[in-house]
Amino acid sequence: MRPAAEPRVLIVDDDPDVLVAARLLLKQEGYQVRTEADPHVIPAVLRDDPPDIVLLDMNYTQDAASGREGFYWLQQIHELDPESVVIPITAYGDVEMAVRAVREGAVDFVLKPWQNEKLLATLSAAAQLRSSRSEARGLRSRQDQLAADLDQPFVDIIGDSPPMREIFDTIAKVSATDANVLILGENGSGKELVAREIHRRSARAGEVFISVDMGAVSESLFDSELFGHVKGAFTDARSDRAGRFEVASGGTLFLDEIGNLPLPLQAKLLTCLQSREVVRVGSNKPVPIDVRLLCATNMPVYDMVGEGGFRQDLLYRINTIEVRIPPLRERPGDIEALVDHYLDQYGKKYGRPVRGLSAGALEKLRAYAWPGNVRELQHAVERAVIMAEGPRLEADDFLLTAPGPAPAGEAETFDSYNLEDVERVVIERVLRKHQGNVSHAARELGLTRTSLYRRMEKYGL
Repeated sequence: MRPAAEPRVLIVDDDPDVLVAARLLLKQEGYQVRTEADPHVIPAVLRDDPPDIVLLDMNYTQDAASGREGFYWLQQIHELDPESVVIPITAYGDVEMAVRAVREGAVDFVLKPWQNEKLLATLSAAAQLRSSRSEARGLRSRQDQLAADLDQPFVDIIGDSPPMREIFDTIAKVSATDANVLILGENGSGKELVAREIHRRSARAGEVFISVDMGAVSESLFDSELFGHVKGAFTDARSDRAGRFEVASGGTLFLDEIGNLPLPLQAKLLTCLQSREVVRVGSNKPVPIDVRLLCATNMPVYDMVGEGGFRQDLLYRINTIEVRIPPLRERPGDIEALVDHYLDQYGKKYGRPVRGLSAGALEKLRAYAWPGNVRELQHAVERAVIMAEGPRLEADDFLLTAPGPAPAGEAETFDSYNLEDVERVVIERVLRKHQGNVSHAARELGLTRTSLYRRMEKYGL
């Protein structure tokens, strides 16, 4: 893309005075200017030296006042370059013609005789539009190439164990439908990856995928975040805002940690799903929505239904299809493939030529319980790549400190009293106690969920 400071302008007009005046004005303003009196050269110019902006006279010698030739060349320019930026030049009496030209694809028009300031302002806006179109075209091209590169089944979900093959089979079947899916699994097991894969393989793949952490949405902001609000609905509502359901309409909405949603909010969510419409806060006008709903939780929602902590009717609504992701400790055969994937990823990221695992390292990883699942393995490999001394990872390169659960009634013991080591062990044990449920673990530890997540990130859990 050429620098915005020197846009190229092609001026096509059969009046030599217009060409000279425009050339002098625009060249001193930093434009690269090419003038042509004969519109028949337009195809060759667009092919050999494409301009950023075309200033196109609408009337030539043939049928001079009708603008027929101008409209013909406007159409030709758009056929040759669909993203072209064309500005017709017309006389004051031809305003109706100029308006028609805008309807047919011109971005603006200039009236003769022009005012220099207005012409320059029009060209400046046109140059910015051309730059934006070129940038958008480049982004689309890169997006298409990336989509082609990723157009392989289950590119982000790694594993060949029997439980994972069952998950792949379920994803392949459910993706082609619009059925609601509930994804169950411990923290770090890859629930969002499964949700994204379902979206990527669905008919909605070209639309948006919106993810919402339901555990992080406060009760006071739930309606605004999910359903939107109108200007003035509350103190900080300075403008209308669409909620996540509206934004995701036409695409996929992923509600993560839905098991953490309080009962009153569950009722609101159920109403929305049943009516397939939302009402923004401060409005009484329903807005129809069309979303593919995917939900996930690490909590025992069926037990919660029996205990009155989760609505049975909502559970029926969100789990037309259910996908259970096994924890990593139940599929140790996938560990080697996962490690190879992360070795390649972090070897490139950090410029470290680390390749493969020793037999002892692999045995150590397979024997470990992985309370943090795949996410913990990922952080363990990243840390090992950074710290490794040799060309392959050895058992000592992996600092896996989580012990098994202490026997009932036995006091907690630690190998050292380094505060970080103690904190890591305590967090691991509490997470294991609550089966990876971050909300319950945070409550027992006296931390906020955000603080616990930060510590889990710090310790690779």
